[in-house]
Amino acid sequence: MELSYARRGSGSPLVLIHGIGHRWQAWEPVLDRLAEHHDVIAIDIPGFGKSAPLLPAPGRRYTIDLAMSGIADSFAGFGIERPHVAGNSLGGALALELARHGHAASVTAFSPAGFWQTRWETAWATGNLSLTRAAAFAPKPVLRYVADHEATRSVAFGMIFGRPRRLDPARALGDTLALREGRSFRPVAKEARHYRYAGESDVPTTVAWGTKDRILLRRQFAQAKRILPKARFEDLPGCGHVPMNDDPERVSRLILETTGAISAEP
Repeated sequence: MELSYARRGSGSPLVLIHGIGHRWQAWEPVLDRLAEHHDVIAIDIPGFGKSAPLLPAPGRRYTIDLAMSGIADSFAGFGIERPHVAGNSLGGALALELARHGHAASVTAFSPAGFWQTRWETAWATGNLSLTRAAAFAPKPVLRYVADHEATRSVAFGMIFGRPRRLDPARALGDTLALREGRSFRPVAKEARHYRYAGESDVPTTVAWGTKDRILLRRQFAQAKRILPKARFEDLPGCGHVPMNDDPERVSRLILETTGAISAEP
């Protein structure tokens, strides 16, 4: 499977995986810092950004395992094998699955999906994301106005980001358009209702959660601790569901500590 991507830096490979409805540009706030230590490949997952959707065989539905396998198959095309992987939300779940299936050297997961315990939690997450996507179909002049003004940007993106006023207006508009154009949004949201992460791997693993995550609630952080007893767990103070823009320094540091590129702070 060929994926759209951006590639920077040199060193051991590090693959970055965004969440549902997003695009590789979600990682731009941390790309340069990571590229000082790694050959960084930020991908558009199948059906989002500029990557083509998955085409399951007749009678089969879109699944997390199918997406994970498609991403793992793409590694050969990048000339890499068993890279370090970091992911956010859906991308966090995919990163954990890649590690569990032996395709990753380490994994850093930011608010990974799959640790909900009740139908209410999945309905809350997918419902709020679906409402956000519905709003993205407003006329472009309206979307541009919302993105350009700090007050409206704060309201519109407050569900996703802990510090939405920091969001660059051009990136905010681009993210909104990517959300509405994400061709795999519906099948992914439908699959999320059935998906639960189960198991763990033996590779270095960090799970981090924003203290202001309003999509995947903090009780899921506690569930992740029960399911992944060997992992390292970190809070992201003041960060929302997509923390890379909220605190790029801390996000990049946690990734580099997990890959072993830098020493962990005491």
